[in-house]
Amino acid sequence: MKKRFGLFILLTSLLSGAPESPAQSKRPLELSDMFNIRRVSQPSVSPDGSQIVYTVTIPSLGSNKNASDLWVISADGTNRRQLTTDPANDRNAAWSPDGRLLAFESTRTGISQIWLIGPDGGEPIQLTSIATGASEPVWSPDGNSIAFVSEVFPEYSRLPFRESNARNAERLDSLENGIVKAKVITGLLYRHWDSWVDGKRKHIFVQPIDGGDPRDVTPGNRDAVPTSSTFSSGIDFAFSPDGTEIAYTATPANTQEEAWSTNHDIYTVPVTGGTPKQLTQNRAADGFPRYSPDGRFLAYRAQSVPGFEADRWQLMIYDRETGTLRSLTASLDASVDSPVWDPTGTRLYFEAQHEGELPLYAVGLDGSIEMLIQKGASGSVSLPGNGSMLVFEHRSAVRPSEVFAIGPSLGIPRQITAENDELFSAIDIPPPEGVWFDGAGGQPIQAWVFKPAGMAEGKRYPFVYMVHGGPQGAWLNSWSYRWNPALWAAQGYVVMAPNPRGSTGFGQDFTNEISGDWGGKVFEDLMKGLDYAETLPYVDPDNKAAAGASYGGYMMNWFQGHAGDRFRTLVTHCGVYNFYSMYGTTEELWFDEWDHGGTPWDAPEGYERFSPHKYAKNFNTPNLVIHNELDYRVPFSEGMQLFTTLQRKGIPSKLLYFPDEGHWVNKPANSKLWHTTVFEWLGSYLSKGDIIP
Repeated sequence: MKKRFGLFILLTSLLSGAPESPAQSKRPLELSDMFNIRRVSQPSVSPDGSQIVYTVTIPSLGSNKNASDLWVISADGTNRRQLTTDPANDRNAAWSPDGRLLAFESTRTGISQIWLIGPDGGEPIQLTSIATGASEPVWSPDGNSIAFVSEVFPEYSRLPFRESNARNAERLDSLENGIVKAKVITGLLYRHWDSWVDGKRKHIFVQPIDGGDPRDVTPGNRDAVPTSSTFSSGIDFAFSPDGTEIAYTATPANTQEEAWSTNHDIYTVPVTGGTPKQLTQNRAADGFPRYSPDGRFLAYRAQSVPGFEADRWQLMIYDRETGTLRSLTASLDASVDSPVWDPTGTRLYFEAQHEGELPLYAVGLDGSIEMLIQKGASGSVSLPGNGSMLVFEHRSAVRPSEVFAIGPSLGIPRQITAENDELFSAIDIPPPEGVWFDGAGGQPIQAWVFKPAGMAEGKRYPFVYMVHGGPQGAWLNSWSYRWNPALWAAQGYVVMAPNPRGSTGFGQDFTNEISGDWGGKVFEDLMKGLDYAETLPYVDPDNKAAAGASYGGYMMNWFQGHAGDRFRTLVTHCGVYNFYSMYGTTEELWFDEWDHGGTPWDAPEGYERFSPHKYAKNFNTPNLVIHNELDYRVPFSEGMQLFTTLQRKGIPSKLLYFPDEGHWVNKPANSKLWHTTVFEWLGSYLSKGDIIP
């Protein structure tokens, strides 16, 4: 097969795009910088390849909110201009097939609706006015309609739109403004991540551009897009090239099982409405359908193990003419994310983790795979109709996202946007070093080591050990606004971020090994990583702390009972403390049931063996506990139990509680307090004065 772009296996330095400045003028990264970064996302190239629209999000400490606007730039990096300026959030722009309009989401009326604007600006026009809001706009191939997602009450979904919309509006008003706030719940998954479901379902609507009412094409008591981000790869539905049908991802058919089943299937439905057709029968998860440009094939992602959310995602091809099905990535031991068709229909592009990086790949219909970008994290791929370039978002551990492009005439990947070049030209952020050490049973384990700027030769520095969440996750060579190891290192610490057993990007068998063994081999991996860190000549082995969130928070609690006095202090964010209470209060039951071997009554040993609360007698390490009221994934009761135990035992401890955050801390002022509290706590136990020769 002819290679459209050739092979680009590049170092992060080639992609950073940051202009150099004299070393003496640079300073370390500061917490305030995190709120001055212009957060670039969602690039989309125009059909003719001449322009790129993207989203810029700017945090405001004063309002404690993030505000997003749309920007447009020519594909050669010139003529950058702001497209929207409303104080509300404008995001997720999509080009019309003729390139004359952009559809986007906006909250400028108080709830997300779909709006239209020309690429040269002007006053946006509101397209949708649905009471339950609209998001994820997708143009029909002829440009005459837009499909979108709205979360509606299913019992009204088969009524004529105006009647159903009125009833939805009345129901929403009653929930928000009614005197009685009680909820009547008759089934599981009644709340999710940080929101109550309230009996609503996510349906796909089709709205004519020239006016008229939208049509709910997926009515009934079932979601037409995944309700969990675990099974989503972006916008999880698509129009067929002839515009006659929509392929979508449906949640479990038996809605009584949706809290403990991972089964998702691909369906199609006529754009005029009608009876859906089920295409996949896989009992595990299928999702993210994408038609080939000629309409013959339907590509989608699929897992093969029912009940296991971290199973490998393969890229499947369904031949709509013959009905045959095959995997294009059977030879790739990695999970495919967000596949995009080349306009020629001869290959697809996708991202997949590999040893702490998030490379960009291409795969042909013959299954031949090549890595286009190796270092850093690349994604959000967009192509023009002529396939002349591939536009994507790229970031690294030392630089936030910017828009890049590659193509036959561009040579190496070209940086298109430079939203943060001026800011970062004055900042010294040493890139992390990738290291390997022997874990349990001699298994090679990868880790990232971050060093503080201006590190003095021959001196030893305080050390922070960071454990990632998931547990099937990974520390990537990628930027983060929540847990950013480079920012922690800038406080004067050596930071190590290991990828032990259970991490993704190191083969599916490696990922699988944590299931049923949360405190087993992975704990040994981490302790051996700590042994390795203590041999580094710039680490003070007697001046160490550890921190983690979610599963990483769980591991902090496990460290309390099993790591002795190896750490001066621990930081636990939204961590699991008691497997029994966790099971009874969390929402996605498939997770606990898989990772612990069943339900607590069928497999009590799976919940007993590795539950941190059982080892509270051994707790003795000072501990900062952070937990949030709206965290329905790992509910606040887990943090309360931990803090109560620490206080009752007289162990120095502090609880930081956010009533308005979920599993993550996203609001700017909250984030500032989070970081300030963490760094002050660490500083009280890891004194910079302990730096020794």
